[in-house]
Amino acid sequence: MKKLSPIAYVPRRETVQTASLAPVAVYLGAYLLVCFFSSDPLVLVAATAGAALAGFGCGAGRAVKFSLKLGGFLALTMVIVNALVTSRGATVLARLGDWPILGRVDVTAEAIAAGGVIGLRAMGTMVVIGVWSACVDPDRILQAVHGVARRSALTATLISRLVPLAATDYARIGEAAALRGPGATPVGRGAMAHRLLAGSLDRAVDVAATLELRGYGMDHGPTRFRAVPSRWDRRFWLAGSILMATAIVELFLGAGRFETYPEIGYSPGFEVPLVAAAFLLGGLVTWRRGRR
Repeated sequence: MKKLSPIAYVPRRETVQTASLAPVAVYLGAYLLVCFFSSDPLVLVAATAGAALAGFGCGAGRAVKFSLKLGGFLALTMVIVNALVTSRGATVLARLGDWPILGRVDVTAEAIAAGGVIGLRAMGTMVVIGVWSACVDPDRILQAVHGVARRSALTATLISRLVPLAATDYARIGEAAALRGPGATPVGRGAMAHRLLAGSLDRAVDVAATLELRGYGMDHGPTRFRAVPSRWDRRFWLAGSILMATAIVELFLGAGRFETYPEIGYSPGFEVPLVAAAFLLGGLVTWRRGRR
């Protein structure tokens, strides 16, 4: 049996999985806002650690580890690329001469610092997205969008269901081709793509006929879904509101706090440790008493 993706949604009786969609979106949205827009390295590290802590608290440790590994690779790549393509900065660490296309390459500490900030943003964003993907049911997201964009919700539902089937078809056809023996004609990519396309079109016709039989082509009013509150909603509403307000204040006050060009300068105020502590401790919101 093929293992699921590390960031695939797995139903669990944990806090994030059982809470309503809106408070969870506010809670994780505060982390995403800071990780995507903040330039303060201390706040970025704290927000990334808090998001990882939140993922471990709701049983998404596998998604957190995968996101940290992928985010770390992206961060390292961004540091290296920014150090090679940006020669700005007063502190020159290495002069690598003239390179094709890039021209003269001077590695500066300021370029490395700027790439490090971008890398921290990428890592934090990856962790938040990984926790969201592993803990929030996609059907609940489509259900929330149903009342606003019914056709788009149906299209997204079909895509989320049919794409894994296409991947399964590809694996099954490849396995069948390998079992024909060494004397058989090799199956090229063109023949494989033709078979997948034909199978997808056949499946699409069957799905369209099924939807028509179930009345999806009729003109009727939108379906109303009754929201079922959760015992964890109040916790996420409170924590999410505080963190979202903190994130907005951080973005307004953090402009110009960390400078990379022409020289590295960092002048944190008294509010920086408070903001960092808020996002770090906010990761404990997903933990509950008695969890194994």
